[in-house]
Amino acid sequence: MKLIRLAAAVLNQTPLDWTHNSANARAAIADARAAGVSVLCLPELCLTGYGCEDAFLSANTNTRAWAALRELLPETAGMVVSFGLPVLHQHALFNCAALAVDGKLVGLVAKRHLAGDGIHYEPRWFKAWPVALRDVFHAPDTGEAVPMGDLMFDVGGVRIGFEICEDAWVAQRPGALLARHGVDIILNPSASHFAFGKMEVRKRFVLEGSRAFGVSYVYANLLGNEAGRAIYDGEALIASGGKLIGEGMRFSFRDCLVTKATVDVDATRMSQARTASFQPDLAGDNPLEVRAEFAWPALTPGATELRDPANWESSGRLKEEEFTRAEALGLFDYMRKSRSRGFVVSLSGGADSAAIVCLIALMAELAVAELGVDGFIGKIARTGWQLGKTGLVEQLLTTAYQATENSGDVTKSAARAVATALGAKHLELDVSAIHRGYLAMIEGALGRSLSWATDDISLQNIQARVRSPGIWMLANLRNALLLSTSNRSEAAVGYATMDGDTSGGLAPIAGIDKAWLREWLRWVETDGPLIGGKGFALAALSAVNKQAPTAELRPAERAQTDEADLMPYPLLDAIERAAIRDKQSPLEVFQLMRVQFAAIEPVQLGAWVERFFRLWSRNQWKRERYAPSFHLDDENLDPKTWCRWPILSGGFEQELAELRAVVAAI
Repeated sequence: MKLIRLAAAVLNQTPLDWTHNSANARAAIADARAAGVSVLCLPELCLTGYGCEDAFLSANTNTRAWAALRELLPETAGMVVSFGLPVLHQHALFNCAALAVDGKLVGLVAKRHLAGDGIHYEPRWFKAWPVALRDVFHAPDTGEAVPMGDLMFDVGGVRIGFEICEDAWVAQRPGALLARHGVDIILNPSASHFAFGKMEVRKRFVLEGSRAFGVSYVYANLLGNEAGRAIYDGEALIASGGKLIGEGMRFSFRDCLVTKATVDVDATRMSQARTASFQPDLAGDNPLEVRAEFAWPALTPGATELRDPANWESSGRLKEEEFTRAEALGLFDYMRKSRSRGFVVSLSGGADSAAIVCLIALMAELAVAELGVDGFIGKIARTGWQLGKTGLVEQLLTTAYQATENSGDVTKSAARAVATALGAKHLELDVSAIHRGYLAMIEGALGRSLSWATDDISLQNIQARVRSPGIWMLANLRNALLLSTSNRSEAAVGYATMDGDTSGGLAPIAGIDKAWLREWLRWVETDGPLIGGKGFALAALSAVNKQAPTAELRPAERAQTDEADLMPYPLLDAIERAAIRDKQSPLEVFQLMRVQFAAIEPVQLGAWVERFFRLWSRNQWKRERYAPSFHLDDENLDPKTWCRWPILSGGFEQELAELRAVVAAI
């Protein structure tokens, strides 16, 4: 029995924040050492931060990353620790894991498979390392020769290999080659962003990797909102021989968490020996292997440390719970890292703005539940803002209802009820005079009156735009972050007023469709996320949930609703997924929708499909100008992270003509 204590660290890093990033790595090493850990895996590119973007191509970034590694090496005395950093070699940049053994750098493993789809752009900065190639890197500070490449390590008789993030997601995983060379432990330093359902995929490849490769597998990830858009849930996993033996807490508000487990190397070796299909590589000395002396401490068997799933993870509403926690953590980190003093929201009394203010209040509830009031205040105090211990939401959130002549008492009362229930500082502003002033100015300049019969869109838009200067002023006065309330369904068809309801520095729900967001609000009204074993329900949301969504920009007698302007939201969202996510043509989308929405007459359905494609094509310029949004799933419309589309295009004219012909023939 050869027992080894392994650990995976999750870190809340910030791109190019050298002091903070090194401090988190140092804290993780200290925590692991105190727990008797011998092998610690830190996340991918943890020294620089994963989201450095084109700053990776700066010589300064690479110089400082190497200096940070040098400073941390002494911290690894008596341990084996992997660090993530970029390495410039032969005029090319590589995404590397640096393995330190007992205070010394013994080698650099370069990533073989680069993530280049969806939110990832690694091939823009890094080169993929060839399979089974070893080279020598000369340290820029000392000239020391360091082995580099597709390496594995014999550390005191225990063999260690790497799969770096994307390496484990591809068909030809490096783990297969590592297994044939008798590796005992595979470390996976990752920067794997959160998306709905992704947790189960990670678990599968960790468990299957540990089983099929006959190893112990350590998976470490980033945590929190690192660089603005991507949120990392901080999932840490340790498996051995196909069994999960270590799993960390997700969506933590801490800077650093370390998940530990003890494995029996002899057990995985013998399990592999019993596998009839296993065939080792017997070619002699392996040129990819680097040897390092290390004295493994003697351990005795202990109880398993696998955590029980949090009660929210088994509540039966996992997507709702994950959404709540991802948004809460994303907002908390964005606020801190942008050094904003809270949030300002134009609270209309409708679903979108109500969802956002609920998420801010839930952010405070979740963070205090984990950190305590003092811990929560202490993390914010690092930015120079000192909160009082009572009335946290009131200090964090200012809301304003901004009325024009077309605003009604229902939305005004709903906004007030939600803000009051959450404890926000709520203002009621009347912008009617400003609105009338613009109308009078333009009517005077044109020499004619404006009417709803001839100037509908302009009359709607000016009301949304007159609300922007005041809410921006409130945000400026507080040095707070103004949040835009646009959702993904609106973004798809441009159902938003630029420089009106799109005003803000962050659009936290722009990655969520309207139909599902309304479901989430109904859930929060009656049940809500589990915090401390209890549901956080907000009955005041009933005033919002019983309304039909409306921009409330036309006179009341016109009974304006979003779905009358557009189409039913469930249909809009289904069309968007088929057309944009799945890249189906207008005719193909129509055929799919006829199956999903059989109750809708073909002529009406065809008109709605055509409306979607026309509005989508016309409004890419709006999506380009939206405030940054959180990436929550693989259906994001953000052109900077997921869905690129030409601003100018043919607008599907030929395809829509074909669709009309088919509909006419039905």
